[in-house]
Amino acid sequence: MCIFDDLLARVLARAADPGTSVIGITGPPGAGKSTLTEALVAAARDRLGAGAVAHVPMDGFHLADVELRRLGRLHRKGAPDTFDVAGFAALLRRVRARDEVVYAPGFERDTEQPVAGAIPVFPEAAVVLTEGNYLLLEELGWLAAAAEIDEIWYCAIQDDVRVARLVARHMAFGKSADAARRWVAEVDEPNARLVAGTAVRADLVVSATAVMPNSH
Repeated sequence: MCIFDDLLARVLARAADPGTSVIGITGPPGAGKSTLTEALVAAARDRLGAGAVAHVPMDGFHLADVELRRLGRLHRKGAPDTFDVAGFAALLRRVRARDEVVYAPGFERDTEQPVAGAIPVFPEAAVVLTEGNYLLLEELGWLAAAAEIDEIWYCAIQDDVRVARLVARHMAFGKSADAARRWVAEVDEPNARLVAGTAVRADLVVSATAVMPNSH
């Protein structure tokens, strides 16, 4: 089983390759992708320096609520067609070109909205980590994004743990317990089932709980 140091070694090995490498971390909602990615980015920056490692979350490419409302998709925010996937793929291409500082959007959990120009990716970046649900989805736009990623890891976790995390997260950001459970059942879980079917295409499957730095 991979431990955190094994994954960090893979990040550092990619950083040693010429140009800018991109590693993707995928998995269903609530699997711990962001937590793992943030820990790897912090550890890699300790070794390589802050400018050499960047974190570009796919969540920054959420369509804003005002646009989702116009499209009639706000009630299922988080589904594959509620993201600007073409923008995501284009940004990864710009990052790999190393021509200029590229400003990636972030995502503000408190407001559940993307934030433009929040994350600088410098031309000297040796490795970029990106994480999101749909990196292995076999649909045209997502395949274009995956083509810009050197390797993609799948975060696996027990469904009961993941669902409990999601309910707690939705409640922490303002939903009632009933509304949180309903959202998880009606929106998050259909997305999770879709994502679970992509695991077979991953370069590596990791246990999100087993690989965290304080778990070994």
